[in-house]
Amino acid sequence: MELPDTAPPSNPQEKSEPDDLRPDLLSSSAPATAVVEPAPEKLRGVVRLGDRLFAGASRGSGILLLVIMAAIAAFLTVRSVHAIGEDGGNFLTTQGFDITDTPMVFGMSALVLGTAVSAIVAMVLAVPISVGVALFISHLAPRRLAQGLGYVVDLLAAVPSIVYGLWGALFLVPHMLGVNAWLNQYFGWTYVFKQQLPGDQPRSLFTVGVLLAIMVLPIITAVSREIFLQVPRAHEEAALALGATRWEVIRTSVLPFARSGIISASMLGLGRALGETMAVATVLSPQLTLGLHITDPGGSTIAQNIATQFGEASSDGLDALIASGLVLFVITLLVNGGARLIIARRKEYSGANA
Repeated sequence: MELPDTAPPSNPQEKSEPDDLRPDLLSSSAPATAVVEPAPEKLRGVVRLGDRLFAGASRGSGILLLVIMAAIAAFLTVRSVHAIGEDGGNFLTTQGFDITDTPMVFGMSALVLGTAVSAIVAMVLAVPISVGVALFISHLAPRRLAQGLGYVVDLLAAVPSIVYGLWGALFLVPHMLGVNAWLNQYFGWTYVFKQQLPGDQPRSLFTVGVLLAIMVLPIITAVSREIFLQVPRAHEEAALALGATRWEVIRTSVLPFARSGIISASMLGLGRALGETMAVATVLSPQLTLGLHITDPGGSTIAQNIATQFGEASSDGLDALIASGLVLFVITLLVNGGARLIIARRKEYSGANA
């Protein structure tokens, strides 16, 4: 008897198992693909709705901010046109400012100079001290001491301007006599610190600059401290592993990374110094004079001049004050625009390209 033929059929594919059921195809050599079940339509719709709401809210906030800025600029421009026309367009070079007589005289040269001088003095004094305090809190001080100093800095930023003004008028001004005399003796040759009108009450632009430096110091310190705490720990550890000292770590790893943040913090403080009103009005003796003797009594700023003359101004006088406000608005925009250009050139340190 012949045994039945058990050889495989001539065409093996006719009786072969499906590919998805063959065990040889389920070996580890073929990577398995995870099957992801689609989320229910209801849940997917909720996620997309939330994304749309967030995107719409963010876009609307940005547009609203631009609209507010444009509305402020339009209001200042419209109200300033009449006053600028009456002055003949010479208000930027005129020195006097008198809106009570007829015809009015409102010159911005002395006000712009006083605003710039007081703000520059404040930034020269405040920025190095603020950066040093921020570095001490973030990298040098013990944890408990750093927390206490951080709380004190935050509290200083919350003190009202009028409180700083009263402190400056009653305490700072009398104690600036010795400082002004010392500057006049040793740095009078610079012309800037030469005192031509010495007095017993040094209510000068230099005193205002010192007061503004104290006011903007907590703002710059708080922002710089948070920037320093964001420096990647790996950068500092790598510098330490290469044998760098503590100062070298700060100079090569911390400061380059935080440069754009320091500039932003400084511009934030400069914005407050340019627009500070009550503290300056309390300390400064208003006097529209052009000169670089910053320790002489007198001087005036745009914000202080608006605050002191607003209550007695007529309708035309209000237009003149608004025109001076427009000048301050333009100066602030130019300063912030310049800061943005500097930051854009330092994007490699700010992580913007990451």
